[in-house]
Amino acid sequence: MKQFFKIVFGSMFGFLIGGVILLIIFFAIVAGIIAATKKSEPVSVTEHSVLEIALDKPIGERMSYSDINLSSISNLSGSKNLGLKEIIENIRKAKSDKKIVGIYLDARYVQAGWATLEAVRKELNDFKTSKKFIVAYGEMMTQKSYYLASVADKVYLNPKGLMELAGLSMNITFFKGTLDKLGIEPQIFYCGKFKSATEPLRLTKMSDANRLQTTEFITEFYNHFMQNIATNREMKFEKLDSISKNLLVRHPSDALKYKVVDGLKYYDEVLNELNTLAGGSDKNPKLVKIEDYDNTPSGIKTVISKNKIAVVYAEGEIVDGQGDDENIGGEKFAEIIRKIRQDNNIKALVLRVNSPGGSAFASEVMWREIMLAKQKMHVVVSMGDYAASGGYYISCAADSIFAEPNTLTGSIGVFGILPCFENFLQEKLGVTHDGVKTGKYSDLPNLTRHLTADEKEIIQAGVDSIYSDFLNRVAQGRHHSKAEIDSIAQGRVWSGEMAISKGLVDKLGNLDDAIACAQRLAKISDYTINRYPTRDFTWQEVFYQFSENKRQSAIKAELGEYYDLFEQVKAIKNWKGVQARLPFGMNIQ
Repeated sequence: MKQFFKIVFGSMFGFLIGGVILLIIFFAIVAGIIAATKKSEPVSVTEHSVLEIALDKPIGERMSYSDINLSSISNLSGSKNLGLKEIIENIRKAKSDKKIVGIYLDARYVQAGWATLEAVRKELNDFKTSKKFIVAYGEMMTQKSYYLASVADKVYLNPKGLMELAGLSMNITFFKGTLDKLGIEPQIFYCGKFKSATEPLRLTKMSDANRLQTTEFITEFYNHFMQNIATNREMKFEKLDSISKNLLVRHPSDALKYKVVDGLKYYDEVLNELNTLAGGSDKNPKLVKIEDYDNTPSGIKTVISKNKIAVVYAEGEIVDGQGDDENIGGEKFAEIIRKIRQDNNIKALVLRVNSPGGSAFASEVMWREIMLAKQKMHVVVSMGDYAASGGYYISCAADSIFAEPNTLTGSIGVFGILPCFENFLQEKLGVTHDGVKTGKYSDLPNLTRHLTADEKEIIQAGVDSIYSDFLNRVAQGRHHSKAEIDSIAQGRVWSGEMAISKGLVDKLGNLDDAIACAQRLAKISDYTINRYPTRDFTWQEVFYQFSENKRQSAIKAELGEYYDLFEQVKAIKNWKGVQARLPFGMNIQ
Protein backbone atom coordinates (compact mmCIF):
# COMPACT_ATOMS: atom_id res chain seq x y z
CA MET A 1 0.00 0.00 0.00
CA LYS A 2 2.85 2.35 0.88
CA GLN A 3 4.43 1.66 -2.53
CA PHE A 4 1.07 2.33 -4.19
CA PHE A 5 0.78 5.82 -2.61
CA LYS A 6 4.37 6.58 -3.57
CA ILE A 7 3.56 5.81 -7.21
CA VAL A 8 0.29 7.78 -7.16
CA PHE A 9 1.74 10.87 -5.51
CA GLY A 10 4.86 10.65 -7.65
CA SER A 11 2.72 10.61 -10.78
CA MET A 12 0.65 13.53 -9.52
CA PHE A 13 3.80 15.49 -8.72
CA GLY A 14 5.25 14.77 -12.15
CA PHE A 15 1.98 15.80 -13.79
CA LEU A 16 1.92 19.01 -11.75
CA ILE A 17 5.53 19.91 -12.61
CA GLY A 18 4.95 19.09 -16.28
CA GLY A 19 1.81 21.24 -16.29
CA VAL A 20 3.65 24.18 -14.77
CA ILE A 21 6.45 23.87 -17.34
CA LEU A 22 3.93 23.73 -20.21
CA LEU A 23 2.13 26.76 -18.78
CA ILE A 24 5.40 28.71 -18.65
CA ILE A 25 6.18 27.74 -22.25
CA PHE A 26 2.65 28.71 -23.32
CA PHE A 27 2.90 32.19 -21.83
CA ALA A 28 6.39 32.59 -23.28
CA ILE A 29 4.99 31.83 -26.73
CA VAL A 30 2.09 34.21 -26.24
CA ALA A 31 4.41 37.00 -25.12
CA GLY A 32 6.75 36.28 -28.02
CA ILE A 33 4.00 36.32 -30.60
CA ILE A 34 2.60 39.58 -29.29
CA ALA A 35 6.09 41.08 -29.34
CA ALA A 36 6.67 39.73 -32.85
CA THR A 37 3.50 41.32 -34.15
CA LYS A 38 3.82 44.67 -32.46
CA LYS A 39 4.81 47.52 -34.70
CA SER A 40 8.59 47.42 -35.01
CA GLU A 41 10.95 50.35 -34.86
CA PRO A 42 10.76 52.75 -37.80
CA VAL A 43 12.96 51.74 -40.73
CA SER A 44 15.70 54.19 -41.63
CA VAL A 45 15.14 55.32 -45.22
CA THR A 46 18.23 56.79 -46.80
CA GLU A 47 18.64 59.03 -49.83
CA HIS A 48 18.03 57.51 -53.29
CA SER A 49 15.82 54.70 -51.93
CA VAL A 50 13.33 52.74 -54.03
CA LEU A 51 10.06 51.43 -52.62
CA GLU A 52 9.62 47.73 -53.41
CA ILE A 53 6.04 46.50 -53.79
CA ALA A 54 5.25 42.81 -54.14
CA LEU A 55 1.58 41.79 -54.06
CA ASP A 56 2.32 38.08 -53.82
CA LYS A 57 -0.01 37.45 -50.88
CA PRO A 58 -3.80 37.67 -50.75
CA ILE A 59 -4.79 41.28 -50.11
CA GLY A 60 -7.54 41.93 -47.62
CA GLU A 61 -9.03 45.26 -46.72
CA ARG A 62 -6.72 45.71 -43.73
CA MET A 63 -3.46 44.36 -42.34
CA SER A 64 -3.09 40.83 -40.95
CA TYR A 65 -0.23 38.63 -39.76
CA SER A 66 0.89 35.21 -40.98
CA ASP A 67 3.80 32.78 -41.18
CA ILE A 68 4.63 33.13 -37.49
CA ASN A 69 7.84 31.23 -36.79
CA LEU A 70 7.71 29.14 -33.61
CA SER A 71 11.12 27.48 -34.10
CA SER A 72 12.67 29.57 -31.33
CA ILE A 73 10.70 30.80 -28.34
CA SER A 74 13.29 33.48 -27.66
CA ASN A 75 13.21 34.79 -31.22
CA LEU A 76 9.69 34.57 -32.56
CA SER A 77 8.91 36.32 -35.79
CA GLY A 78 5.92 36.85 -38.05
CA SER A 79 5.30 38.40 -41.44
CA LYS A 80 2.99 41.34 -41.89
CA ASN A 81 0.41 41.17 -44.68
CA LEU A 82 -0.54 44.70 -45.64
CA GLY A 83 -4.15 45.27 -46.59
CA LEU A 84 -5.39 47.54 -49.35
CA LYS A 85 -5.65 50.38 -46.85
CA GLU A 86 -1.95 50.19 -45.88
CA ILE A 87 -0.74 49.66 -49.45
CA ILE A 88 -2.46 52.83 -50.64
CA GLU A 89 -1.30 54.82 -47.61
CA ASN A 90 2.32 53.84 -48.21
CA ILE A 91 2.23 54.68 -51.92
CA ARG A 92 0.92 58.13 -51.00
CA LYS A 93 3.57 58.50 -48.34
CA ALA A 94 6.28 57.59 -50.85
CA LYS A 95 4.97 60.14 -53.32
CA SER A 96 5.87 63.02 -51.01
CA ASP A 97 8.92 61.37 -49.39
CA LYS A 98 12.01 63.04 -50.84
CA LYS A 99 14.16 60.04 -49.96
CA ILE A 100 12.03 57.72 -52.13
CA VAL A 101 12.94 58.31 -55.77
CA GLY A 102 10.81 55.61 -57.37
CA ILE A 103 8.90 52.34 -57.08
CA TYR A 104 9.91 48.82 -58.05
CA LEU A 105 6.91 46.58 -58.76
CA ASP A 106 7.68 42.91 -58.25
CA ALA A 107 5.06 41.51 -60.63
CA ARG A 108 6.14 37.89 -60.52
CA TYR A 109 2.90 36.71 -58.95
CA VAL A 110 0.03 38.97 -57.97
CA GLN A 111 -2.76 37.76 -55.68
CA ALA A 112 -5.58 40.26 -55.55
CA GLY A 113 -9.14 40.76 -56.73
CA TRP A 114 -9.80 42.88 -59.78
CA ALA A 115 -11.32 45.81 -57.91
CA THR A 116 -8.42 45.72 -55.44
CA LEU A 117 -5.96 45.90 -58.33
CA GLU A 118 -7.98 48.77 -59.76
CA ALA A 119 -7.53 50.77 -56.57
CA VAL A 120 -3.77 50.07 -56.46
CA ARG A 121 -3.33 50.99 -60.13
CA LYS A 122 -5.16 54.26 -59.59
CA GLU A 123 -2.82 55.13 -56.73
CA LEU A 124 0.25 54.21 -58.79
CA ASN A 125 -0.93 56.39 -61.66
CA ASP A 126 -1.29 59.24 -59.19
CA PHE A 127 2.22 58.51 -57.85
CA LYS A 128 3.60 59.08 -61.36
CA THR A 129 2.46 62.72 -61.26
CA SER A 130 5.35 63.28 -58.83
CA LYS A 131 7.70 62.59 -61.77
CA LYS A 132 9.23 59.68 -59.86
CA PHE A 133 9.75 56.47 -61.80
CA ILE A 134 8.00 53.09 -61.62
CA VAL A 135 9.75 49.97 -62.92
CA ALA A 136 8.03 46.58 -63.07
CA TYR A 137 9.61 43.15 -63.48
CA GLY A 138 8.13 39.68 -63.72
CA GLU A 139 9.25 36.14 -64.43
CA MET A 140 5.87 34.43 -64.66
CA MET A 141 3.39 37.20 -65.38
CA THR A 142 -0.25 36.29 -65.02
CA GLN A 143 -2.81 38.65 -66.53
CA LYS A 144 -3.38 40.19 -63.11
CA SER A 145 0.38 40.65 -62.77
CA TYR A 146 0.56 42.35 -66.14
CA TYR A 147 -2.47 44.52 -65.40
CA LEU A 148 -0.62 45.89 -62.38
CA ALA A 149 2.76 46.08 -64.16
CA SER A 150 1.36 47.93 -67.18
CA VAL A 151 1.07 51.11 -65.12
CA ALA A 152 4.88 51.29 -64.87
CA ASP A 153 7.16 53.52 -66.94
CA LYS A 154 9.18 50.42 -67.84
CA VAL A 155 7.96 46.81 -67.86
CA TYR A 156 10.55 44.02 -68.03
CA LEU A 157 10.04 40.29 -68.51
CA ASN A 158 12.58 37.57 -67.79
CA PRO A 159 14.13 36.34 -71.11
CA LYS A 160 13.07 32.78 -70.26
CA GLY A 161 9.89 33.75 -68.48
CA LEU A 162 6.23 33.47 -69.30
CA MET A 163 3.52 36.02 -69.82
CA GLU A 164 -0.23 35.52 -70.11
CA LEU A 165 -2.21 37.80 -72.40
CA ALA A 166 -5.06 35.72 -73.76
CA GLY A 167 -8.23 37.43 -72.56
CA LEU A 168 -10.35 36.68 -69.52
CA SER A 169 -12.18 33.48 -68.69
CA MET A 170 -14.23 31.95 -65.91
CA ASN A 171 -14.71 28.21 -65.43
CA ILE A 172 -17.29 26.58 -63.16
CA THR A 173 -17.04 23.09 -61.68
CA PHE A 174 -20.31 21.12 -61.67
CA PHE A 175 -21.02 18.43 -59.08
CA LYS A 176 -24.38 17.07 -60.26
CA GLY A 177 -22.88 13.98 -61.90
CA THR A 178 -21.01 13.11 -58.72
CA LEU A 179 -24.11 13.60 -56.58
CA ASP A 180 -26.14 11.42 -58.94
CA LYS A 181 -23.61 8.62 -58.68
CA LEU A 182 -23.66 8.85 -54.91
CA GLY A 183 -27.43 8.93 -54.77
CA ILE A 184 -27.50 12.34 -53.05
CA GLU A 185 -30.29 14.69 -54.11
CA PRO A 186 -29.77 18.41 -53.39
CA GLN A 187 -33.38 19.55 -53.05
CA ILE A 188 -33.06 23.14 -54.24
CA PHE A 189 -35.36 26.14 -53.92
CA TYR A 190 -34.49 29.50 -55.47
CA CYS A 191 -35.85 32.76 -56.84
CA GLY A 192 -34.52 34.46 -59.94
CA LYS A 193 -33.78 32.88 -63.28
CA PHE A 194 -30.23 34.28 -63.11
CA LYS A 195 -29.61 33.01 -59.57
CA SER A 196 -26.93 30.57 -60.63
CA ALA A 197 -25.32 29.78 -57.26
CA THR A 198 -27.03 26.37 -57.18
CA GLU A 199 -26.37 25.42 -60.80
CA PRO A 200 -23.26 23.33 -60.01
CA LEU A 201 -25.50 21.12 -57.86
CA ARG A 202 -28.46 20.80 -60.24
CA LEU A 203 -26.96 21.08 -63.73
CA THR A 204 -23.98 19.71 -65.65
CA LYS A 205 -23.29 22.94 -67.53
CA MET A 206 -24.19 26.63 -67.43
CA SER A 207 -27.80 27.56 -68.06
CA ASP A 208 -28.52 29.92 -70.95
CA ALA A 209 -29.36 32.71 -68.50
CA ASN A 210 -26.11 32.21 -66.58
CA ARG A 211 -24.08 32.07 -69.79
CA LEU A 212 -25.69 35.33 -70.91
CA GLN A 213 -24.99 37.25 -67.69
CA THR A 214 -21.46 35.87 -67.38
CA THR A 215 -20.64 36.74 -70.99
CA GLU A 216 -21.87 40.29 -70.47
CA PHE A 217 -19.99 41.13 -67.29
CA ILE A 218 -16.79 39.31 -68.28
CA THR A 219 -16.82 41.24 -71.59
CA GLU A 220 -17.23 44.45 -69.61
CA PHE A 221 -14.29 43.42 -67.41
CA TYR A 222 -12.19 42.57 -70.47
CA ASN A 223 -12.84 45.86 -72.24
CA HIS A 224 -11.95 47.83 -69.12
CA PHE A 225 -8.86 45.69 -68.55
CA MET A 226 -7.60 46.16 -72.12
CA GLN A 227 -8.44 49.85 -72.32
CA ASN A 228 -6.46 50.65 -69.16
CA ILE A 229 -3.46 48.66 -70.40
CA ALA A 230 -3.67 50.33 -73.81
CA THR A 231 -3.78 53.77 -72.19
CA ASN A 232 -0.75 53.14 -69.99
CA ARG A 233 1.22 51.45 -72.77
CA GLU A 234 0.20 54.14 -75.30
CA MET A 235 -1.18 51.53 -77.68
CA LYS A 236 -4.38 51.38 -79.66
CA PHE A 237 -7.09 49.26 -78.09
CA GLU A 238 -7.67 47.41 -81.37
CA LYS A 239 -4.03 46.39 -81.63
CA LEU A 240 -3.88 45.12 -78.06
CA ASP A 241 -7.20 43.35 -78.53
CA SER A 242 -5.82 41.54 -81.58
CA ILE A 243 -2.67 40.52 -79.70
CA SER A 244 -4.79 39.06 -76.93
CA LYS A 245 -7.46 37.29 -78.96
CA ASN A 246 -4.94 35.71 -81.34
CA LEU A 247 -2.54 34.73 -78.55
CA LEU A 248 0.33 36.47 -80.29
CA VAL A 249 2.43 36.59 -77.12
CA ARG A 250 3.62 32.98 -76.83
CA HIS A 251 7.27 33.59 -75.97
CA PRO A 252 9.12 36.43 -74.20
CA SER A 253 10.43 37.60 -77.56
CA ASP A 254 6.82 38.05 -78.73
CA ALA A 255 6.08 40.30 -75.77
CA LEU A 256 8.98 42.52 -76.81
CA LYS A 257 8.07 42.35 -80.49
CA TYR A 258 4.53 43.54 -79.88
CA LYS A 259 5.69 46.16 -77.36
CA VAL A 260 3.67 44.90 -74.44
CA VAL A 261 6.95 44.99 -72.49
CA ASP A 262 9.94 47.31 -72.78
CA GLY A 263 12.69 44.75 -72.53
CA LEU A 264 13.77 41.24 -71.61
CA LYS A 265 16.03 41.30 -68.58
CA TYR A 266 17.16 39.11 -65.74
CA TYR A 267 16.58 40.20 -62.17
CA ASP A 268 20.18 41.37 -61.67
CA GLU A 269 19.95 43.51 -64.80
CA VAL A 270 16.76 45.11 -63.50
CA LEU A 271 18.52 45.86 -60.21
CA ASN A 272 21.35 47.54 -62.12
CA GLU A 273 18.85 49.74 -63.96
CA LEU A 274 17.08 50.62 -60.72
CA ASN A 275 20.41 51.67 -59.24
CA THR A 276 21.11 53.89 -62.24
CA LEU A 277 17.66 55.47 -62.10
CA ALA A 278 17.96 56.02 -58.36
CA GLY A 279 21.31 57.75 -58.81
CA GLY A 280 22.93 55.61 -56.14
CA SER A 281 26.65 55.07 -55.83
CA ASP A 282 26.41 51.54 -54.42
CA LYS A 283 26.38 48.43 -56.57
CA ASN A 284 22.85 47.55 -55.53
CA PRO A 285 19.85 49.91 -55.28
CA LYS A 286 18.52 50.74 -51.84
CA LEU A 287 15.27 48.80 -51.94
CA VAL A 288 12.83 49.33 -49.09
CA LYS A 289 10.10 46.70 -48.86
CA ILE A 290 6.65 48.21 -48.45
CA GLU A 291 6.08 46.10 -45.31
CA ASP A 292 9.12 47.76 -43.72
CA TYR A 293 8.27 51.18 -45.10
CA ASP A 294 4.91 50.89 -43.36
CA ASN A 295 6.79 51.46 -40.08
CA THR A 296 8.19 54.85 -41.12
CA PRO A 297 6.39 58.04 -40.03
CA SER A 298 4.15 59.52 -42.70
CA GLY A 299 4.98 63.10 -41.87
CA ILE A 300 1.28 63.89 -42.18
CA LYS A 301 -0.27 65.36 -39.07
CA THR A 302 -3.23 63.40 -37.80
CA VAL A 303 -6.36 65.51 -37.64
CA ILE A 304 -7.96 65.43 -34.22
CA SER A 305 -11.56 66.51 -34.40
CA LYS A 306 -14.68 65.97 -32.36
CA ASN A 307 -16.38 65.17 -35.68
CA LYS A 308 -16.00 61.50 -36.56
CA ILE A 309 -16.64 59.47 -39.69
CA ALA A 310 -17.04 55.78 -38.98
CA VAL A 311 -15.64 53.36 -41.55
CA VAL A 312 -16.93 49.81 -41.08
CA TYR A 313 -15.16 47.03 -43.01
CA ALA A 314 -17.57 44.24 -43.96
CA GLU A 315 -15.29 41.64 -45.57
CA GLY A 316 -15.99 37.97 -46.25
CA GLU A 317 -19.11 35.83 -46.32
CA ILE A 318 -22.13 36.92 -44.31
CA VAL A 319 -22.96 34.43 -41.56
CA ASP A 320 -25.39 34.25 -38.65
CA GLY A 321 -24.18 35.05 -35.15
CA GLN A 322 -20.85 36.61 -34.22
CA GLY A 323 -18.77 35.14 -37.04
CA ASP A 324 -14.99 35.48 -36.91
CA ASP A 325 -12.15 37.39 -38.56
CA GLU A 326 -12.73 35.60 -41.87
CA ASN A 327 -16.39 36.57 -42.33
CA ILE A 328 -19.16 39.00 -41.45
CA GLY A 329 -21.16 37.94 -38.41
CA GLY A 330 -24.62 39.50 -38.61
CA GLU A 331 -24.96 39.99 -34.85
CA LYS A 332 -21.42 41.31 -34.43
CA PHE A 333 -21.74 43.90 -37.18
CA ALA A 334 -25.24 44.92 -36.11
CA GLU A 335 -23.80 45.62 -32.65
CA ILE A 336 -20.99 47.69 -34.16
CA ILE A 337 -23.43 49.80 -36.19
CA ARG A 338 -25.68 50.15 -33.12
CA LYS A 339 -22.80 51.61 -31.12
CA ILE A 340 -21.91 53.94 -33.98
CA ARG A 341 -25.42 55.38 -34.24
CA GLN A 342 -25.49 55.95 -30.48
CA ASP A 343 -22.29 58.03 -30.62
CA ASN A 344 -23.26 61.69 -31.08
CA ASN A 345 -19.74 62.59 -32.31
CA ILE A 346 -20.04 60.31 -35.34
CA LYS A 347 -21.52 62.36 -38.16
CA ALA A 348 -21.48 59.81 -41.00
CA LEU A 349 -21.08 56.09 -41.62
CA VAL A 350 -19.11 54.62 -44.52
CA LEU A 351 -19.62 50.90 -45.08
CA ARG A 352 -16.80 49.22 -47.01
CA VAL A 353 -18.33 46.05 -48.47
CA ASN A 354 -16.21 43.26 -49.92
CA SER A 355 -18.56 40.30 -49.75
CA PRO A 356 -20.19 37.74 -52.07
CA GLY A 357 -23.11 37.55 -49.63
CA GLY A 358 -24.31 34.67 -47.48
CA SER A 359 -27.04 34.31 -44.88
CA ALA A 360 -30.22 36.18 -45.85
CA PHE A 361 -31.24 36.47 -42.19
CA ALA A 362 -27.91 37.96 -41.10
CA SER A 363 -28.14 40.40 -44.02
CA GLU A 364 -31.58 41.48 -42.79
CA VAL A 365 -30.26 41.97 -39.25
CA MET A 366 -27.52 44.27 -40.53
CA TRP A 367 -29.86 46.09 -42.90
CA ARG A 368 -32.15 46.97 -40.00
CA GLU A 369 -29.33 48.57 -38.03
CA ILE A 370 -28.19 50.51 -41.08
CA MET A 371 -31.70 51.88 -41.53
CA LEU A 372 -31.75 52.98 -37.90
CA ALA A 373 -28.34 54.60 -38.35
CA LYS A 374 -29.72 56.58 -41.31
CA GLN A 375 -32.14 58.31 -38.94
CA LYS A 376 -29.15 60.00 -37.28
CA MET A 377 -26.49 60.24 -39.97
CA HIS A 378 -25.76 59.80 -43.66
CA VAL A 379 -24.62 56.36 -44.83
CA VAL A 380 -22.32 55.83 -47.83
CA VAL A 381 -21.20 52.48 -49.26
CA SER A 382 -17.88 51.70 -50.93
CA MET A 383 -17.79 48.39 -52.82
CA GLY A 384 -14.66 46.27 -53.22
CA ASP A 385 -14.15 43.17 -55.35
CA TYR A 386 -17.64 41.90 -54.50
CA ALA A 387 -20.75 43.46 -53.05
CA ALA A 388 -23.33 41.02 -54.32
CA SER A 389 -26.49 39.33 -53.10
CA GLY A 390 -26.26 39.62 -49.29
CA GLY A 391 -23.43 42.10 -49.89
CA TYR A 392 -25.87 44.23 -51.91
CA TYR A 393 -28.63 43.64 -49.35
CA ILE A 394 -26.59 45.48 -46.70
CA SER A 395 -25.58 48.17 -49.22
CA CYS A 396 -28.90 49.13 -50.77
CA ALA A 397 -30.06 51.41 -47.94
CA ALA A 398 -27.13 53.82 -48.35
CA ASP A 399 -27.58 57.44 -49.40
CA SER A 400 -24.88 56.94 -52.02
CA ILE A 401 -23.11 53.84 -53.38
CA PHE A 402 -19.62 53.80 -54.94
CA ALA A 403 -18.14 50.85 -56.84
CA GLU A 404 -15.07 50.11 -58.94
CA PRO A 405 -15.73 49.44 -62.66
CA ASN A 406 -14.79 45.76 -62.11
CA THR A 407 -16.71 45.22 -58.89
CA LEU A 408 -19.19 42.32 -59.05
CA THR A 409 -22.51 43.40 -57.60
CA GLY A 410 -26.25 42.85 -57.86
CA SER A 411 -27.18 39.16 -57.67
CA ILE A 412 -30.46 40.13 -56.01
CA GLY A 413 -31.91 36.70 -55.38
CA VAL A 414 -32.02 33.94 -52.78
CA PHE A 415 -31.90 30.16 -52.56
CA GLY A 416 -32.11 27.31 -50.10
CA ILE A 417 -30.81 23.73 -50.21
CA LEU A 418 -32.02 20.70 -48.28
CA PRO A 419 -29.96 17.66 -49.32
CA CYS A 420 -31.59 14.23 -49.22
CA PHE A 421 -29.29 11.29 -48.35
CA GLU A 422 -31.99 8.57 -48.45
CA ASN A 423 -30.78 6.80 -51.59
CA PHE A 424 -27.13 7.19 -50.65
CA LEU A 425 -27.63 5.73 -47.18
CA GLN A 426 -29.88 2.90 -48.33
CA GLU A 427 -28.29 1.86 -51.63
CA LYS A 428 -24.63 2.58 -50.87
CA LEU A 429 -24.45 1.81 -47.15
CA GLY A 430 -27.54 -0.25 -46.43
CA VAL A 431 -28.74 2.21 -43.79
CA THR A 432 -32.49 2.81 -43.39
CA HIS A 433 -34.53 5.07 -41.09
CA ASP A 434 -37.92 4.88 -39.47
CA GLY A 435 -39.70 6.67 -36.63
CA VAL A 436 -42.89 8.24 -35.29
CA LYS A 437 -44.11 11.84 -35.12
CA THR A 438 -46.99 13.74 -33.58
CA GLY A 439 -47.70 15.93 -36.57
CA LYS A 440 -47.48 15.85 -40.33
CA TYR A 441 -44.44 18.14 -40.39
CA SER A 442 -42.83 17.23 -37.05
CA ASP A 443 -39.67 15.83 -38.67
CA LEU A 444 -39.20 18.68 -41.14
CA PRO A 445 -36.43 19.22 -42.17
CA ASN A 446 -35.24 15.63 -42.50
CA LEU A 447 -32.12 14.74 -44.49
CA THR A 448 -32.91 11.01 -44.53
CA ARG A 449 -36.04 11.13 -46.68
CA HIS A 450 -37.39 12.97 -49.72
CA LEU A 451 -39.63 15.96 -49.26
CA THR A 452 -43.31 15.58 -50.05
CA ALA A 453 -44.99 17.82 -52.62
CA ASP A 454 -46.66 20.03 -50.00
CA GLU A 455 -43.41 20.29 -48.00
CA LYS A 456 -41.68 21.56 -51.13
CA GLU A 457 -44.43 24.14 -51.58
CA ILE A 458 -43.99 25.34 -48.00
CA ILE A 459 -40.22 25.75 -48.37
CA GLN A 460 -40.50 27.44 -51.77
CA ALA A 461 -43.08 29.85 -50.34
CA GLY A 462 -40.61 30.76 -47.60
CA VAL A 463 -37.86 31.40 -50.16
CA ASP A 464 -40.28 33.47 -52.28
CA SER A 465 -41.17 35.56 -49.23
CA ILE A 466 -37.51 36.32 -48.48
CA TYR A 467 -36.93 37.27 -52.13
CA SER A 468 -39.92 39.60 -51.95
CA ASP A 469 -38.48 41.23 -48.84
CA PHE A 470 -35.13 41.61 -50.62
CA LEU A 471 -36.84 43.38 -53.53
CA ASN A 472 -38.69 45.67 -51.13
CA ARG A 473 -35.45 46.61 -49.35
CA VAL A 474 -33.73 47.48 -52.63
CA ALA A 475 -36.77 49.33 -54.02
CA GLN A 476 -36.97 51.42 -50.83
CA GLY A 477 -33.25 52.18 -50.80
CA ARG A 478 -32.89 52.93 -54.50
CA HIS A 479 -36.20 54.82 -54.82
CA HIS A 480 -37.64 52.59 -57.53
CA SER A 481 -40.75 50.47 -57.73
CA LYS A 482 -40.58 46.84 -56.72
CA ALA A 483 -41.42 45.84 -60.30
CA GLU A 484 -38.52 47.92 -61.66
CA ILE A 485 -36.08 46.28 -59.25
CA ASP A 486 -37.45 42.81 -60.06
CA SER A 487 -36.74 43.42 -63.74
CA ILE A 488 -33.01 43.91 -63.06
CA ALA A 489 -32.83 41.49 -60.14
CA GLN A 490 -33.66 37.80 -60.68
CA GLY A 491 -30.24 36.98 -59.22
CA ARG A 492 -28.43 38.69 -62.09
CA VAL A 493 -24.80 39.74 -61.55
CA TRP A 494 -23.57 43.08 -62.85
CA SER A 495 -20.20 44.77 -63.09
CA GLY A 496 -19.85 48.04 -61.20
CA GLU A 497 -19.99 49.97 -64.45
CA MET A 498 -23.10 48.14 -65.66
CA ALA A 499 -24.75 48.58 -62.26
CA ILE A 500 -24.68 52.37 -62.66
CA SER A 501 -26.85 52.19 -65.77
CA LYS A 502 -29.27 49.93 -63.87
CA GLY A 503 -29.55 52.33 -60.94
CA LEU A 504 -27.96 49.93 -58.44
CA VAL A 505 -24.79 52.03 -58.01
CA ASP A 506 -24.45 55.80 -58.04
CA LYS A 507 -20.82 56.50 -58.94
CA LEU A 508 -17.52 54.87 -59.80
CA GLY A 509 -14.94 55.43 -57.10
CA ASN A 510 -12.95 53.96 -54.25
CA LEU A 511 -13.12 54.15 -50.46
CA ASP A 512 -11.60 57.64 -50.38
CA ASP A 513 -14.29 58.88 -52.75
CA ALA A 514 -16.95 57.40 -50.46
CA ILE A 515 -15.41 59.08 -47.40
CA ALA A 516 -15.26 62.41 -49.24
CA CYS A 517 -18.92 62.00 -50.15
CA ALA A 518 -19.80 61.26 -46.52
CA GLN A 519 -17.97 64.43 -45.46
CA ARG A 520 -19.95 66.52 -47.96
CA LEU A 521 -23.27 65.00 -46.90
CA ALA A 522 -22.45 65.55 -43.22
CA LYS A 523 -21.39 69.14 -43.99
CA ILE A 524 -18.26 68.99 -41.84
CA SER A 525 -14.94 70.65 -42.67
CA ASP A 526 -12.69 68.47 -40.53
CA TYR A 527 -13.05 64.97 -39.15
CA THR A 528 -11.28 61.99 -37.63
CA ILE A 529 -11.84 58.51 -39.02
CA ASN A 530 -12.80 55.72 -36.63
CA ARG A 531 -12.36 52.28 -38.18
CA TYR A 532 -14.36 49.19 -37.21
CA PRO A 533 -14.10 46.40 -36.21
CA THR A 534 -11.23 47.57 -34.02
CA ARG A 535 -7.95 45.74 -34.59
CA ASP A 536 -5.83 45.50 -31.44
CA PHE A 537 -3.97 42.31 -32.43
CA THR A 538 -4.43 40.67 -29.07
CA TRP A 539 -2.88 37.25 -28.60
CA GLN A 540 -6.23 35.58 -29.34
CA GLU A 541 -6.36 37.19 -32.78
CA VAL A 542 -2.70 36.47 -33.47
CA PHE A 543 -3.12 32.80 -32.55
CA TYR A 544 -6.25 32.59 -34.70
CA GLN A 545 -4.52 34.10 -37.72
CA PHE A 546 -1.48 31.91 -37.17
CA SER A 547 -3.48 28.69 -36.92
CA GLU A 548 -5.65 29.58 -39.91
CA ASN A 549 -2.62 30.47 -42.01
CA LYS A 550 -0.81 27.25 -41.13
CA ARG A 551 -3.92 25.18 -41.80
CA GLN A 552 -4.53 26.81 -45.17
CA SER A 553 -0.86 26.56 -46.15
CA ALA A 554 -0.85 22.83 -45.42
CA ILE A 555 -4.04 22.23 -47.42
CA LYS A 556 -2.81 24.37 -50.33
CA ALA A 557 0.50 22.50 -50.41
CA GLU A 558 -1.33 19.19 -50.57
CA LEU A 559 -4.08 20.12 -53.05
CA GLY A 560 -2.22 22.57 -55.28
CA GLU A 561 -4.43 23.72 -58.16
CA TYR A 562 -7.40 21.87 -56.66
CA TYR A 563 -7.48 24.10 -53.57
CA ASP A 564 -10.20 26.32 -55.07
CA LEU A 565 -12.37 23.24 -55.55
CA PHE A 566 -11.86 22.37 -51.89
CA GLU A 567 -12.93 25.88 -50.89
CA GLN A 568 -16.10 25.54 -52.97
CA VAL A 569 -17.08 22.27 -51.32
CA LYS A 570 -16.31 23.70 -47.87
CA ALA A 571 -18.52 26.71 -48.63
CA ILE A 572 -21.45 24.44 -49.52
CA LYS A 573 -21.01 22.55 -46.25
CA ASN A 574 -21.32 25.80 -44.29
CA TRP A 575 -24.52 27.03 -45.98
CA LYS A 576 -27.30 27.25 -43.40
CA GLY A 577 -30.80 28.55 -43.99
CA VAL A 578 -31.80 30.65 -46.98
CA GLN A 579 -28.78 32.14 -48.74
CA ALA A 580 -28.33 35.44 -50.57
CA ARG A 581 -24.93 34.95 -52.14
CA LEU A 582 -22.98 34.93 -55.39
CA PRO A 583 -22.32 31.72 -57.28
CA PHE A 584 -19.19 30.22 -55.76
CA GLY A 585 -16.16 29.75 -57.98
CA MET A 586 -16.61 33.09 -59.79
CA ASN A 587 -12.88 33.44 -60.33
CA ILE A 588 -12.13 35.54 -63.40
CA GLN A 589 -8.66 34.87 -64.81
